[in-house]
Order: sequence, then structure tokens, then C-alpha cells
Amino acid sequence: MVARPFTVLQPVAIPQGTPEFEEKRAALLRTLEESIPNEYYLPQEIFDKNPTDVSTIPSTCGILSSEELDITEKYDAVSLAEAIAARKYTAVAVAKAFCKRAAIAHQLTCCLTQFFEDKALERAAQLDEYLEKNGKTVGPLHGVPVSIKQHMPTAGTYSDQGEYGTTVKDDKDALLIRILREAGAVFYCKTNQPQGIMHLETDSYYGRTLNPHNINLSAGGSTGGEAALIAMKGSVLGIGTDIGGSIRGPSAFCGIYGFKPTSYTLPMTDMLASPFPAELNILCSIGPMCRTMGDMELFTKILLDAKPHLEDPRLIPTPWTGLKTEVPKKLKIGIISNDGFIDPQPPVKRAVAWARKQLSDPKYADLFEIKDFKPYDAAGAWSKIRRMYWPDGGEGPKGIINSAGEPLLPLTSWILKDAEPAGMQTATAVSQMRFERDQFRIAFAKAWNEQDVDVVIGPCFVGPACAHETAFYWTYTSLYNFVDYPGVVFPTPIKAEAGEQYASDYTPLSDACKHVKQLWEEGNFEGAPIDLQINARKYHDNQLFGALASLKDALQLP
Repeated sequence: MVARPFTVLQPVAIPQGTPEFEEKRAALLRTLEESIPNEYYLPQEIFDKNPTDVSTIPSTCGILSSEELDITEKYDAVSLAEAIAARKYTAVAVAKAFCKRAAIAHQLTCCLTQFFEDKALERAAQLDEYLEKNGKTVGPLHGVPVSIKQHMPTAGTYSDQGEYGTTVKDDKDALLIRILREAGAVFYCKTNQPQGIMHLETDSYYGRTLNPHNINLSAGGSTGGEAALIAMKGSVLGIGTDIGGSIRGPSAFCGIYGFKPTSYTLPMTDMLASPFPAELNILCSIGPMCRTMGDMELFTKILLDAKPHLEDPRLIPTPWTGLKTEVPKKLKIGIISNDGFIDPQPPVKRAVAWARKQLSDPKYADLFEIKDFKPYDAAGAWSKIRRMYWPDGGEGPKGIINSAGEPLLPLTSWILKDAEPAGMQTATAVSQMRFERDQFRIAFAKAWNEQDVDVVIGPCFVGPACAHETAFYWTYTSLYNFVDYPGVVFPTPIKAEAGEQYASDYTPLSDACKHVKQLWEEGNFEGAPIDLQINARKYHDNQLFGALASLKDALQLP
């Protein structure tokens, strides 16, 4: 009997490149398909039903056993590590469960780029043998499966910088990957990212990653593959990078946690094969994407306990107190209703109102002081950061894309358009950009201090997950990359509902704001989860986590 073709949902196709490129792309996709066992293929009738919300299909499709459902659904990374250490589950059983679920998730959301179950099971068997022989684990992640974003060098796998022409095979781990491996992590897949790693939608030559809660919406970017996989419970812990919202945006779109630290807190050593010109002014951060606050804490503590600053002197030595950090007896919380540039879409406004109501409950009167907060010059920050991302005028990525015959994707053109006319910048011009950035940061800090808050809570995007090809405005996340403040996005009980409308007295704050309203009226966002974002001052990452701990009950945080 001939096996049916491997199906991956793709409601909105990726543009075609040259015939030569498409031939290479097809071979790459065949390699991924061939790595997934036939017994993990979903029944065709699931696709025939044209599902919109695919998030529950892994639980009901019949491919996972009851134990595998328990393993993938009832644990976070902290409790899963404890269960393996207590020998409730073997590392092999856990790896198998997550491999199967990841394969299912990929068929429904196009979240994977590489799948290496054999390597994962071999590593898990070694860990089981070690535990049996020594009566102890190799480290705090012993047997815990961890998914990895495509660009991150991991020994024996391929990586790229978001373009086909940058693909290389890596023979060693990046520093962060090595630390996690030594802590006992089991690596089993790599996940999709956008072209150039610079969109808030994950669309690449591997395909377009879909939002599990509504496949007609984006899973976000640039770490959208991770976000979709975690939301599908095909991963318990993933790794993202963030230079404009690439951890926080997709985490928010998919309803999970994401943490963007202050730059040079966690190691990005060897994470890209060649330097990224944007980092002359806008530094990238790396951090966890997961299901619980405790997992963000575990990830960060493991990395900082390894003292990576001894190997990478760019890093700031940071003693980690995390969720145990003391915060002021009465925490001053700024609430952001809008950033003065774009008023968020209705469900985001509902989520902000919900958070304000929760925190204003009289029973928390001795714990929280709630204030209105207006970020300083969000429109100016957006204009500046769009230019500063591309001091080369976008010539670098465009050259690589064109040379391979790869199509230039619409959102690549969108993010390049402000910088292209200026072309390659001189050293003097780049230095002037840095001066502008630093003057902005000083003004931003002044405005923060004048409003006298410890942390701020507000939107992390202009709406819920956006429709495909409409991830235009990252203002609520990129602002904090520009000033280099840490941020966490966290889930709320709020979801987008059918028929929601803007208030009758709505007045646009800008042309971009007017466009955002138009996008809302043209789309269907039903079922999309809503996250909110909490931010603290630069280098106040511990205080950010201390604030999260104090907000846990009031905001119903898992």
C-alpha cells in the first residue's frame, strides 16, 4: 500500500522563487518529511474538515497514548524534570512523547525546520543509563526536551540566518546551547523563523507558520515556530531571540510566556555565523519561551549559574534572584492604555482593562499603587528603530536572497523600506544614529522617572495575532528594544471574540492607528489569545521577576 502524501497546512502560500531555487527548496522539504515516521501522520479526514482552531487536535487525533498525553500536557519543564529525576518517567518516554507531538504540531502549523528523533532518543537513553548507574541526574534539565530556533548553531544540525543562501552545517554548539546540553537537555527539533529573521510573521522557505488558535492568523515572528510548537504542547521549553519583539510578539500571539532580558544578560555567543549590522545600535537578546513563570526562572537561573560571562566578556555578571527578588512594599505599577501612537484593537483594550480591574481590587490596596502611564514618544522610537535596523540599507540580506533565486517576501520589503533610500551608511552616519538613540534613552528614562513607577503593564502588540501578511506595527515591543529594557509577556483569560467593534468615540492617534483599525475590520480574529507585557528599567531583570511573583495571584498567572 502506498502511504498518503505528507500534509502540512498552508492556507496562504509563500511566493515562488526561481525554478532552480524551488527545486532546492523541494529537496529540503522532502528531507524534513522523510525524517518524520509514517505512524506520526495525521489522518486525512482531519485536514478534510478544514479546521480553524487546531490547538486541540494533538489530544484527540489518537496518535498519542494516554501516558504521552499526560507527559506533554500536565507538566511544565520544572515538574517534568522532577518527574524524570523521581523515575516516574524515563527520559526516553518523555523524548518520544514530545517528538510525536512535535511531528503532529508541524503538520497543523508548519512550525519545524529539522526533526531528529533518533538523536533525541539516543541522548535520552544515555541519560536514563546515567541516572540508573549513578542514582542522580546530570543536571537540572535532565531528560527535559528543549526545542531550538533554526538560526541557533547546534552540533550536527543545520542553521541559517533566515535566507537559504546562508545555510551551514554546524559541528559545535553555541555557548547557550552547550550550557543547556550540559544541564541535561534533550534536543529533538529546530523551528521555523522568517526570511532574514526580521519579520513579526514567520514566513520562510520552509513555509508559513500558522497560529494554532486560528490558522488564518500569524504565529508571530521571528520566533514563531517556537511559539506555535509550545502552544501545541509539542515543546515544554524553547529558545527565542528578540531585537524588535521576536520573543514577545510570537509568545503573545500564541498565548504563552516569553522573556526578553536586558542585552548582554544571557549569552548569544556564536548565535549567528556573521555579524548583524543592526546591532551597531539595537542589541539582540536571547531568552526562554514556555508555559509558566517557573520555567522562565529555571532557564535563566541555569544559564547564569553557569557563569557565561567568564567565557564571553561582553556579558554583565548578574547574580540571579529572580522570582525571590524583594520588591517595594507597595509596588508602583504604570498601566499603558495606549502608547500615544497606535490605540490597540478591542480585545487588547479589554485585557488591559481586566488587568487594571484585577490590580485595583481593594484587597491589594496595600500591595499595589496603580497609575496611568504614557510611554515617551513611541512614534519617534518606531521611526528611528526602522532606520537603525539597516545601516547597510538592506543591501546585505537582499543580496543573499537574490543570489539564491529566493523570492523577496512582502514583509521583508516592508521592514526595509524606510532604510533603503539612504543606502549604505557611513561610519559618521552610524555614529549619529547612536547619538540619537542615546538621547532618546535619556529622555525615555526621564519620562519614566517623572511618572514614578517601578514597572509598567500594557499591550504587547496593537492587537491579538494579526492576519497573515499584516504584521506591520511592532511598536509596543520594539520600543523596549530601542531603550533596552527587559520585558515579559504573560497570558490573560481574554480571547478575541466575534463581532467586537471599536468604541463609537474612537479617534485615530495617527495614520498607522487608522490603518490598524482598518485591519481589524477586514479580519477575523476569533479565538486569538491575548497576552500583556510587563517591563522594568534596564538591568532590572531581577526586579521584573520579583514584580511578576508579587502579581501572580492578582493576575492569575500560571
